[in-house]
Amino acid sequence: MRRLGRVGMALVAGLFALTLIVALFELPEPVVRLADEVAANMPASGVEHPVTAVLLNFRGYDTLLEIAVLLLALLATLAVVPEAGLPMTEADGEPVLQTVAQIAAPLIVLAAFYLLWAGAHRPGGAFQAGAVLAAGAVLLRLAGVVPGWVRPGSRLRAGLAGGFLVFLAVAAGLLVGGRLLEYPEDAAGVLILLIEASLTFSLGLILAGLFLFHSGDRT
Repeated sequence: MRRLGRVGMALVAGLFALTLIVALFELPEPVVRLADEVAANMPASGVEHPVTAVLLNFRGYDTLLEIAVLLLALLATLAVVPEAGLPMTEADGEPVLQTVAQIAAPLIVLAAFYLLWAGAHRPGGAFQAGAVLAAGAVLLRLAGVVPGWVRPGSRLRAGLAGGFLVFLAVAAGLLVGGRLLEYPEDAAGVLILLIEASLTFSLGLILAGLFLFHSGDRT
C-alpha cells in the first residue's frame, strides 16, 4: 500500500508539474518589458547594478517582507528549541580542521565584505554577503572552534533584528515624507548602503542561528 501511495503521489506531482509547464508556454506576451523599465530608471536608483536596484529600490517592500519572513522563521525555531541546561562549551574537534577553519575565517569575512561592496555595481549584496558570513559561522561550529548558541542575549537579539529594524525605520521615514521606500534621488545610494550593511550582519546571524541554535549544549 505504501508503494502504491508513493506512486500515486509521484503521478500527481508529475501531472501538476506538467500543467505548470504547459501554462508557462501559454502565457501571453508581456505588455510592458520590465527590463526596459529598470534600465530607464537606473540613474535614479542610487546603484549601478539592476538586481540591487530592483531588490532595494524599485521593489524594496518585497525585500523588507522577505527579511521579516526569515526573522519569523528563526523565532519559530527558537520556540521549539528546548531551554538550555548547561553553559555553552566548545565542541571537541580535530586540531587540523580547527586550524584550517581559523585560517579560513578572516578570508570568509573579507569575501563577505567584498560581496557587500560589489552589490552596488555587480552581482552581490547583502543576501550573498550574509550567507557567506553564516557559512563561516557554521564551519567554525562544525570544526569545534566556537560553541553552539543556546538562547539569544540582548546583544544577539539586537543583531538579529537590527537589519530589519533599520530597513523598517528607513521605510517609515520615507513614508512620512512621501511614498513607501521611494528614496530621494540624491540620498538613494547612502540609504541603500545603510540598509545593505545592516542586513548583511543581521542576515548572517539569522541564517547561522537556524543551525547554531540547534547545536547548543543542553541537559
